[in-house]
Parts: sequence; C-alpha cells; structure tokens
Amino acid sequence: MTVNLASQRSDVLPFRAMEVLAEANTLKARGAPVISLAVGQPDAPTPAAAIAAANAHLQRGRIAYTDAPGLPSLRERIARHYAEAYGVAVDPSRILITTGSSGGFNLAFLAAFDPGARIALASPGYPAYRNVLRVLGLEPVEIPVSADTNYLLTADHLEAAHRERPIDGVLVASPANPTGTVTPPAELKRLIEFADAHHIRFISDEIYHRLAYSGGDATALAFSDRPVIVNSFSKYYCMTGWRIGWMVLPTDMVRVTERIAQSLYISAPELSQVAAEAVFEASDELDAVRAGYIRNRDLLMQALPDLGFRDIAPIDGAFYAYAGLPDDETSASILSRRLLARCHVAITPGVDFDLARGEHFIRLSYACSHAALAEALERMRAELQG
Repeated sequence: MTVNLASQRSDVLPFRAMEVLAEANTLKARGAPVISLAVGQPDAPTPAAAIAAANAHLQRGRIAYTDAPGLPSLRERIARHYAEAYGVAVDPSRILITTGSSGGFNLAFLAAFDPGARIALASPGYPAYRNVLRVLGLEPVEIPVSADTNYLLTADHLEAAHRERPIDGVLVASPANPTGTVTPPAELKRLIEFADAHHIRFISDEIYHRLAYSGGDATALAFSDRPVIVNSFSKYYCMTGWRIGWMVLPTDMVRVTERIAQSLYISAPELSQVAAEAVFEASDELDAVRAGYIRNRDLLMQALPDLGFRDIAPIDGAFYAYAGLPDDETSASILSRRLLARCHVAITPGVDFDLARGEHFIRLSYACSHAALAEALERMRAELQG
C-alpha cells in the first residue's frame, strides 16, 4: 500500500501567537472574559471611508479580477503617499498590490532568490519570515540582537555575518515585530549602502509605518532604488481581514514579480483595493487610533517594570512590548498558559520569535482598548504578585 506523506517543506514550527488566539477564542466561546494581548490586530474598526467605498462598490453587483499589479488608481494613490509622507518620488509602475504583506513577502522571496539563498534576519523577529523562507527552500540566517543594542540589526551585524559566509539577502523591519524597535535613519542608510555595495538584496518590512513614536518613519526608498519594500493596510489602517497590501519594486524586478503574481494570486481582491484607496482619506480617524496606542504604550512602560519584567525592548513603534520574564518565572510557555487559564489574559511566549532565547521572554500586543489593557495588567498583577 502506498503511503502519501506530507512534503519536507511543510515541516515548519507553528505560529504560536495564532495558536494562543485559537485557545483564547475557545475560552471566549465558553463564556470566559478573555482579554487578548496575543495577536497584532487593531481593536479599532475599519475606517468609515473605506467601508463606505466598499459598500458603494458592492451595490454595482460585480466584483471582478483586476490586473495583477492592481487597480491603477490605487497604485497612483500609493505613489502620492510616498511623495506626501516621505518626499520620495515613486513611479506607480513600480507598485504592485498584494494579498496582505504575506503575499508581498512570498513574491519578494520568490522573485529575488533561488533555492539555497541565505537571507539575514534579526532574532527575535517575526516567525513567519523564518517559516516562509524554509518552505521556499531558502536559508534564514538569524542574527541575535538584544537589549544591549536596543534590539537593532545593524550594518556591523550584517557585515560580520557576510564575512563569515556570504549573505544573499537581508530583511529589516522598522518598526519591528516583536520588539517595537525603530531603526534610526542613519543606521538604515548604512545597512542599505552595505547591502547595495555587496549585491545583497535588501527587503524592507514597513508594515508598521505611521506607528513610530520615537524619531518618525524612514523608508528605505529614501536611500536607494534597489530595496524591495513590503507594506500593508493591516496595521495603521486597521484593515487586517481585508488582506490587502503593496510592494514597491526595483525597476528590474517589476515584470518578473508580476509574472509570478499572475499565477499565484491572479490579483488582490478588487473590493479590498477599492476600500484601501479610500482609507487614505481617513487620517483623522486613524490618527485618533494611533493616539490610543501611545496612551497604551505609556501605561505598559510603567507597568511592566513594576510587574518584574526586565530587558524590555524600546517600544518605539508598532504596538508590541517584548520583555524578559520576572526573576521567579522560568518558562514563557508555562507562564502564558497559566495567565490564560487563571486570569484569562492571552499573551505570546517569546519562543515564537526567538528559538534560542525566547522561553525567557513574552510579547504583549497593546492594539486593544485602554480599558482592556488596564484590566489585563491588573489581572496579571494579581496572578504574578498576589
């Protein structure tokens, strides 16, 4: 009898944040008053302008494919955004609309690298980077960063890794998940200049742009036309479930990436593209949400040390806090299960983001309401210190 086995490429670790969310949702379904600080998803609704545009489009009765690169009007609006936000000129022909940033990373890795290529990443870092690279036959090169350097992946780190064994690509997220670290513009420039000089493809994860609270955002496009930019409407724009994002590509990668996108996705959802174009007009609503994140951040910066957490990342951007366990705790996985079971607060163990050191760290998302965060911290205080 023939036994069909799963492919070796499917042998990747689970995304624990999503598994924690599933457990939390099970408890909620049973009536438990769960507060989730586990997943990076805005609690705020999609802005009214985007909903109105989608509703108007639905009334036409036909939702169709678009060209693989996306609606021309949305691509033009994104190009205008780069001029307004960064003073950078981007030709709309270099912009490709994707099914969330996840689709963007898939396309970037497939278009830029052949199997066996080595891609440098910061550790701790977003686990899907590592998993997707392995599924695609690429080698993630995880470079440890820590509180000693504010969790920054620097040009010196990249140079040392490249000297030890050549690197083909590097992915830098700023603001970063899980640490919230913002790479200073001068360091971002050094990274990009080193990558360009050594023919290392630079991929810039900018999905948390407009959520930097210290020093502001700097796009990699300010320093070179060579980086691949991946961005999304999920975070600042509060459109996670719409699954819509974009890439800005070097001129020589536009057509090759489009060809791959045609076969993998056909196009990003037309309805989501229509809503995404409209959401650019919702800045007042979105900035009010951002102000709530700042208030939550301030609360966490005070509360986490009081609860005994240490080696806390800068919390300069995004909506995450990454922190070392209190001295009397030995396992982030055990702590996260305990907090969920006993006080119905969901957090993510750091092993999701750092396989070597992550059991000594946890990540909290503060994309919830201020009242929910305050209540969650009080429950945690009662469990940890009661």
